[in-house]
Amino acid sequence: MALVIEGEERIAAPVEKVWDALNDPEILKEAIPGCQSLEKNSDTEMAATVVLKIGPIKATFNGAVTLKNLKPPHSYTIQGEGKGGIAGFAKGGADVTLTADGTDGTVLKYAAKAEVGGKIAQLGSRLIESTSKKLTGQFFSTFGEKVGA
Repeated sequence: MALVIEGEERIAAPVEKVWDALNDPEILKEAIPGCQSLEKNSDTEMAATVVLKIGPIKATFNGAVTLKNLKPPHSYTIQGEGKGGIAGFAKGGADVTLTADGTDGTVLKYAAKAEVGGKIAQLGSRLIESTSKKLTGQFFSTFGEKVGA
């Protein structure tokens, strides 16, 4: 089951600062809902452990986060794939673009795609879609607060 989520967030920080934060494992870890660990393996690869509750299922996903199509400081694609054992798998990515908004602001736009399989996929598309939208929104608003602080 696949879905697409689009949105934008205005961040009270210049583009370069937002770009640096999008590549900072500490800030990403704090912004990713349920993230237990995020370790940088290279400039474009990280290993992640995320605990998520979707409906009645709570699962720990171990996986990889990869940064692709880097065009600093304006855009990149962030992709992740996690295996949650018996619960199934989740994979997805987001195309992220940054545009200056005045001298001290940035508009971050995203188009995210998510796909789930296994037991989680049996929960029904409405629950998965609402949870995915909620988690995506949480990530970008928390990210915006951390960077704009």
